[in-house]
Amino acid sequence: MLRRPGPPLLLAAVAAVLLAVTGVLAKLVPVTKQGDARTLHGFVTLDHPHVRPLLDHIAHLADPGPYALCGLALALVALLRGRWRVALAIPVVFVATGATTESLKHLLAGPRVEEWLGHAQIGAASWPSGHSTAAMTMALCAVLAAPPRLRPTVAALGGLFAVAVAYAILTLGWHFPSDVFGGYLVAGTYVLLAVALVAASEQRWPTRRRAEEATRPADLLPALGVALLAGGAAIGLALARPHALVGYAATHTTFVVGALAIAALAVVLAGVMATGFRAPAPRRS
Repeated sequence: MLRRPGPPLLLAAVAAVLLAVTGVLAKLVPVTKQGDARTLHGFVTLDHPHVRPLLDHIAHLADPGPYALCGLALALVALLRGRWRVALAIPVVFVATGATTESLKHLLAGPRVEEWLGHAQIGAASWPSGHSTAAMTMALCAVLAAPPRLRPTVAALGGLFAVAVAYAILTLGWHFPSDVFGGYLVAGTYVLLAVALVAASEQRWPTRRRAEEATRPADLLPALGVALLAGGAAIGLALARPHALVGYAATHTTFVVGALAIAALAVVLAGVMATGFRAPAPRRS
């Protein structure tokens, strides 16, 4: 685990500040509200009856049922690895992120009406997104529970999962992109805070346990493979209809920027969790 609580605590504070800034930009600043709507429009126009069942299935992977089961499973994994502090922290994080998201939704509820949505307006209580919060919480806590050598791979898969859920709910028109950013940052804030508290507890009351092997360069290969597969799939889709892709990107530049920003935030959060851990330093006799 991280041996010092300072860095994750600082990062948790940064995530909390960014969460507040995202809320202000989403709710109060006209320019960013317009960009939010244009990015959503780009996603919604990708919706098609043939892909809707798949999108719906992906989105529902972050429903309360799978979310609760995932939290229990990850806590059990941490407990079996002898990391009882992490096992205790994970359920607390799962409850706290969900409760915070729901509270913010109702506290900051306000209409964001877009004429082009017609009768399919997004609900007033939509920021931050509960599904995005759940997906990112699941992804980051999976890294927290995983053994060091598996963390890069788990982070890559978890980040991909969080992005897939986000893109699905946006294409289905359930949320604005700013709702996704808010959900990601709620999850990041609490998970980083949990890491800081676990590290502080370990400093104050150290436990004797078997030292784990640190992440080796070879352990990055599966994570790189996941990234290459995802990139290859995207390139394959682009090459299938290059002219249509270029034309779409040219007419929906805000959508492209927004989609990349969502993916970048997911990568940053997952990457911080994967690279921010260190194996315990060997004790000198």
